[in-house]
Parts: sequence; structure tokens; C-alpha cells
Amino acid sequence: MQLTNQIHFRNLRGDLFGGVTAAIIALPMALAFGVASGAGAAAGLWGAVLVGFFAALFGGTPTLISEPTGPMTVVMTAVIANLTATNPENGLAMAFTVVMMAGIFQIIFGALRLGKYVTMMPYTVISGFMSGIGIILVVLQLAPFLGQANPPGGVVGTLRAIPELLINIQPAETLLAIMTVAIIWFMPSKFKRIVPPQLVALIIGTVLSLMLFPGLDIRRIGEITAGFPAMQMPTFSGDQLQLMFVDAAVLGMLGCIDALLTSMIADSLTRTEHNSNKELIGQGLGNLMSGLFGGIAGAGATMGTVVNIQTGGRTALSGLIRAGVLLVVILGAANLAATIPLAVLAGIALKVGIDIIDWGFLKRAHQVSVKGALIMYGVIILTVLVDLIAAVGIGVFVANILTIERMSALQSNSVKTITDADDAILLKPNEKRWLDQANGRVLLFQLSGPMIFGVAKAIARQHNAIGDCDAIVFDLSDVPHLGVTTSLTLENAVKEAVEKGRHVFIVGAAGQTKRRLEKLKVFNLIPPHHLYIDRAEALKNAVAAIFPTAVEQTPDLGASTSMA
Repeated sequence: MQLTNQIHFRNLRGDLFGGVTAAIIALPMALAFGVASGAGAAAGLWGAVLVGFFAALFGGTPTLISEPTGPMTVVMTAVIANLTATNPENGLAMAFTVVMMAGIFQIIFGALRLGKYVTMMPYTVISGFMSGIGIILVVLQLAPFLGQANPPGGVVGTLRAIPELLINIQPAETLLAIMTVAIIWFMPSKFKRIVPPQLVALIIGTVLSLMLFPGLDIRRIGEITAGFPAMQMPTFSGDQLQLMFVDAAVLGMLGCIDALLTSMIADSLTRTEHNSNKELIGQGLGNLMSGLFGGIAGAGATMGTVVNIQTGGRTALSGLIRAGVLLVVILGAANLAATIPLAVLAGIALKVGIDIIDWGFLKRAHQVSVKGALIMYGVIILTVLVDLIAAVGIGVFVANILTIERMSALQSNSVKTITDADDAILLKPNEKRWLDQANGRVLLFQLSGPMIFGVAKAIARQHNAIGDCDAIVFDLSDVPHLGVTTSLTLENAVKEAVEKGRHVFIVGAAGQTKRRLEKLKVFNLIPPHHLYIDRAEALKNAVAAIFPTAVEQTPDLGASTSMA
């Protein structure tokens, strides 16, 4: 695997435009997410620079723009709030350590080549999770939107404090926040293609706050120190170590999902294919460096990535240029951000939260699948009110159980038994002949398709329903995969038939199915010459075993068709 993305200058103009445009979009978003997380505007800016630079340099999606995102900010907010509440002195340093640990988790995921599994979860769970994240982001902006500091207690604490927040509303700041949302929402599309509405809202909101409310004590970002940040040494607390590991795992996994979903969008726009494992390593290095220098966590950002591609970005150079532009802004113009009202940033973040909510699927989920809709609503409730990792874990578990149930029900129809020629199993003329001659004394037990563990119950049910017969032919010709549970069920069926003195024949066991039965020593339970490739020949010999005189004296084909 090549360690860094291949950098070339054949698309210099496109990458330059893409990188600069993505940087312009990233600036207000980084400020908003930095403030929303509780780490401060500077942490958001440095997160945008460091995650973006290292993810572009070492990642596996050349056009991906990585920076603090809404979902990552929501988790980061909870991490900072929990750690600073229990350890006010070192809580923020511990939160940056969690970012480093999350980056290490992502590097491990990539090194173990787990990238292709990260996004393999039902859309109902992803939709519910992202909508829940969006709702959390909206709720957490209510207090600054109304001109006040966030109350303790996260989402639940904010919801409980809404009456008090409305009583103490600051009209000037709320007006600025409403104006910010209005500009972003209603700015004409032809202007949006020229300049990002978030940047327009940021500038207009700041200017108006200085012109219209010069005497009011409006809460603002405050001074941002120009220059490079100090290195944050990893800080741990024995009491909070387990919580830090859990938070890092959640942050790392969410970053993986966020980045790889955005990579898939980039693939669809550029007609390319990303390297998911390499991307996870790049994201991990970006978050590791961001935490090391006091930046918040980030991931692949859909808005920045799409704009980068639409304005000409095609290689990792665009991501590096974007990081460079942001770096110049931080070092040269950081003091200009001191007067930005926090209410304006709250308006920007609130609009992001609204956009994250999957409105399209929420409107029609119940029309597509009632069960799927219930899973989605359940994940939303768990995400908002309980816990992010519990929401995803329970959602995936329930969705997979329902999927397995449906698959098992469908596969159970492929487990069939007959003792005479009927329409349940498609038979060739000579196969019908032998079943007719058996006069109901030979049972054909057919399995077809992959036999997952959910089918074991159907096999047992069919076996228990077996009446009075003297021979059983197990037809496995159409079984490409035999699960452990179904293998053991089949083994029990063969054992019971042998113990009852029935002749047992197995047809068509090959590949993985044959190897699985060999390991279970199922073939040792029956004579070697009772293993066949051809079903007709197995039926013929089953009839011969019961009625030797009923079979015509024809040349024995068993030697050529037997698997023994």
C-alpha cells in the first residue's frame, strides 16, 4: 500500500480552485463547530487544518475534504462536557487525548483492513443515527441561539431548561441568530455558487452586531491567539480511563462511518473508487495530530467534498491547498474573528443540524417498511436521549434479527421432502420412476440454497414429520453453503435415521458443504457407496436396498456416479 496519496500538478488549476473554495466554506463551519463543542474557536480551526492536511496526504480518497463535522462535534461536545465536569482542571486536555485515541483506533481499523465492513449496516440505522445527531446539534444550539450559555446536562438538561431560556431571552442575539439562519436558507442559488452563504452570514452578522448594537454586551468569540498551537501531551485519569476508551471508540467509529460514507459520495461524483482501509489510516493520522495540537476531531465532510469536486478538485492537492489557506488565515487574520457573535455561530451550527436530519426518508419510511420505520424512530430516540453507541448497537442488532428472520423464512421454503412424484420438487422422468417404484418407502429430502442457521428449524421440522419409510436420500446438490447450525441439525437427522435402521444416501455434497460434513464425520455414519453425485442413481440404489427384485438387472452405474 502506498503510504501517501499521489500528488501531481496535472490538474493544478482545478485543485487550486477546489481547495480555496473548500477553505472558504470550512472557515465559518470550523469556528461554529469549535465553539459548539466547548473547546473554543481555535480548536475548531486547528482541527480543520490538521485533520484536513493529514487525511488528504495519507488518505485513500483523493477528493475528500476532512474537517470537523456535525456528527463528530456532537460526540466531541459530550466528551468535553463529561470530562470537564468530573475533572475541571484536566478535563479539556483529557478530551484532546480522547481525540488522539480515536485516531489510533481508526489507524488500527485501517491496518486490520476493516474498512469494507464499517458501512455495512442497514440504511434504517444510518438514517436514524444521523437524524438523531442532527436533532442533538439543533437542541444544543438553542441556548446560544437565545443568547445564553448552555445549561448543564446536555440534551436532556437543555430541554428541561427551555422555559427558563425563553424567559431570559436576549433579543439582540436571537435576532442575529435568526438573521444568520435566514441568510443561509434563503440566499439565491445563483449567489451560493459564487460565495458560501455561511461566510456571507458570518460577515453580515458580525458587521450588523457592531453597527446596530454597539452598546450591548453581546457574547463574542474573543481573542484567538495567532501562531502555532502548543503540543498537548496525552493526559489520563485513572477514574476516567474506561470512559475515555469508550468515548474514543465511539468517536473513532463515528469518524470511520462519516468519512467512508462521504468517500462513497465522492466516488459517485468522480467515477472513481476509494481505498477504504487507506482512508481510515489517513483519518486516524489526522485526528491523532489534531488532538496532539489541541484541535477537535474531524471526518470526511460532505459539503466541502462536493464543492471541492464541483469546482475542479480531483487530487489530494486540493485538500492540501485548503489546509494551507486555512493555516494562512489562522496565522495572519485570527484577531479578526474576535468580534464574531456566538449567536451567529449558533445559527450556522443549527442550520447544519437541520440539514443532517434525513427529512426525505423520515417522510416516507413508513411507506417503505413499517418495521424499518420503527427501527429508525427507535434509533433516533436512543441517539438523542440515551447513548450513541447503544443506539447503533441495538439498531443493528434488531435490524439484523429481522433480516435473518425474513431470510430464514424464505430459505425454509427450500427444505422439501417427498415420497412420491409430485410438483414440490422438479424431477426427471427416471427419478419419478424410482420414487413410484418405491411405493412411498423412499423419502427424498431436498435442500437448496445457502443453509444459514435460521433454516435449521425448518430442517428439524421436516425431519420430525417423517413418517414410515425405509430409506432417505438427502439431496445437497444445490447447497453452496452449509452453516454450522444446519450442519449439526443435518448430522442429527442422519444419526437418527441410521439408528432407526433406515438406509441413508447423500447426493451432491461438494465444496464447502462436503468439507463441513467431513469435519463433522457425517460420512462415517453411512457406507461409502451411499454417497452419490447423481440423484437418479441414488434413488435407484435406495429402491434396490428395499426391493432388490424391483430393480431391473441393468449395468450398475454406481461405480461411475458414486462419490466414494
